[in-house]
Amino acid sequence: MNKLADQSSPYLLQHAHNPVNWYPWGEEALAQAAAEDKPILLSIGYAACHWCHVMAHESFEDPNTAAYMNAHFVNIKVDREERPDLDRIYMDAVVALTGSGGWPMTVFLTPKGEPFYGGTYFPPQPRYGMPGFMQVLRAVAETWERRREEVLGTASQLIAQINRKTVLQTEVGKLTPDLLEDALLTLARNFDSQQGGFSGAPKFPPSMTLEFLLREHVRSDDQRALEMAQFTLQKMAYGGIYDQIGGGFARYSVDDHWLVPHFEKMLYDNAQLARVYLHAWQITRQPLYRRIVEETLDYVLREMRHPEGGFYSSQDADSEGVEGKFYVWQKDEIEEVLGTDAELVSDFYGASESGNWEGVNILHVTGGAEKLAEKYHLTGEEVERLVLDARRKLFAYRSQRVPPGLDDKVLTAWNGLMMAAFAEAGVALGRWDYLKAAQDNAAFLYVTMRSKHSRLLRNWKDGTDSQHPAFLEDYVYLIEGLLSLYQSDFDPRWFTWAQELVEITLAHFSDTEHGGFYDTADDHEQLIQRPKTVQDNATPSGNAMAATVLLKLSLFTGEARYWDTAAQSIAALNNALRQAPSAFSQWLCAAHFTLSLPQELAIIGDPTAPDTQALLEIVRSTYRPDLVVAVGVDSTGTKAIPLLADRPQIGGSATAYLCRGFTCQMPVTEAEGLRKQLGEKLRVTEVGG
Repeated sequence: MNKLADQSSPYLLQHAHNPVNWYPWGEEALAQAAAEDKPILLSIGYAACHWCHVMAHESFEDPNTAAYMNAHFVNIKVDREERPDLDRIYMDAVVALTGSGGWPMTVFLTPKGEPFYGGTYFPPQPRYGMPGFMQVLRAVAETWERRREEVLGTASQLIAQINRKTVLQTEVGKLTPDLLEDALLTLARNFDSQQGGFSGAPKFPPSMTLEFLLREHVRSDDQRALEMAQFTLQKMAYGGIYDQIGGGFARYSVDDHWLVPHFEKMLYDNAQLARVYLHAWQITRQPLYRRIVEETLDYVLREMRHPEGGFYSSQDADSEGVEGKFYVWQKDEIEEVLGTDAELVSDFYGASESGNWEGVNILHVTGGAEKLAEKYHLTGEEVERLVLDARRKLFAYRSQRVPPGLDDKVLTAWNGLMMAAFAEAGVALGRWDYLKAAQDNAAFLYVTMRSKHSRLLRNWKDGTDSQHPAFLEDYVYLIEGLLSLYQSDFDPRWFTWAQELVEITLAHFSDTEHGGFYDTADDHEQLIQRPKTVQDNATPSGNAMAATVLLKLSLFTGEARYWDTAAQSIAALNNALRQAPSAFSQWLCAAHFTLSLPQELAIIGDPTAPDTQALLEIVRSTYRPDLVVAVGVDSTGTKAIPLLADRPQIGGSATAYLCRGFTCQMPVTEAEGLRKQLGEKLRVTEVGG
């Protein structure tokens, strides 16, 4: 075993038996490279990555390749999910060098950690228009030995280039509603009217963009926004990217019509998608959306939760070394399981003898129940019952297969996203098991992910202490989860913890010179760059989520510095939000929050009392993205949450105080009165400066 043997990361442990003398990232590896005057071969990936497994099998398990790597390089393996800072720095370098990036990522560094060459997957022999991995190794080793000055010059230029990305270019001006309208027009121009989404193949679930579209529909009643969101949500729900038998979404679709997934399932995708489907259901009450929410969250509870309350990171694309083997079907398997119902169910899910992908079938919904009802002389309800029964039988049969690998580490950031989904779904759907899952998750993170100084930790696995301090995204995603949970059960301890984390974020992550926040704390390990992620990726940028939670907390607390910090960051990206909305969708959600002139609702009453619940039912009757809610009685909540302070009950009944833009309406005790107040629209012209 190599030096990865004592690591807790499932990804690193996958490589602990390689003949490559892998090091984890750290002083030992860097010192070894300096002492031997060798370049560093840095390989970054993650446990559920299919092509990471392919390159490992082809190259890192090959004795001859490993021997060359050991002779000419100091080799370092990094789990990108544990170290997003390293991933961001060196991904920026690879993109600068090649124009694109991905995983596995292969980067060559000087002993000081400076990148000078890199790429992603390299095959063992030249193919796909790429050089063979051994060719690359020999060329890099020779260049290091014979053209050292050229290497150092390239490294210096790369570092200067990636450092420029950390500066927010401030744009003077006010945020106005035309920002949202311009972004919507750009999205409409890029919209795929045939398959949904905003790009061709590969198609990634555009969770944050869909969230913005739903919010814009709520703000302006724009039907285009709702239609684009609904069309995309339906296409994804019916496609192979969605696990039609077990629930949950795969990472992305390799084709342009959501059929063939890249089969790994990531916690962060399912958290964001469950939440956006929930919001779509709250707006439309379409049963499909509720079903997808429940099937997705039920899948997470069943397969992605630690008994103590944490959520695991991902499930692999591969099973028994074969991509997608766990999920695909032969037609005769379906016939074996379902008997006489197999033909109808195969029609419903598009399964055939020849298959729709590499000779097997990826199940997807090809048409509605009504269409099949006519063909098979049944009612639509009968078809739906047959399909539901068939899903249970197919699920039981599939459960006997060898399951995909599980990355069972717990990451603070991704748990914060999933906490928000469970909390919101719990109260919106009346699924109190979901709310309990969110509460258990928060309690778990409070115990396991806090250092003795109340700072957060990045990861946890099987009781092993985290080896990594938390990053910006860990703080702000968790704050978002805690605020969602507080507004679901109104336990003030979640709010208190959220505000404590915000103060730590402001103290240790702020870029006081250029604005915004760094990805790493001020006392983090010194790297060649202190990264700052502004653009959204598969998850929201830490800066965008920081703006989101600061805006919300400013309404709960009255702290103007929270609002001002967020508004300045949003204004600095004014043009980017208009021109590239798909890349800055979480920012657009934050901008939407400011431009809607959000409302603050304080309900003075016992959260469990019937009169308080009657008021909350009005609040939860639809999707209200521009509303923050605090509930409590004078004796408990007011010290923790200033929004509740100095607001008496009227006549001993639960009393609602609704405010907007520093103007409060008359307090009400009747549900109908609150419904009327919440329904009143207010047009906005401009916000901030």
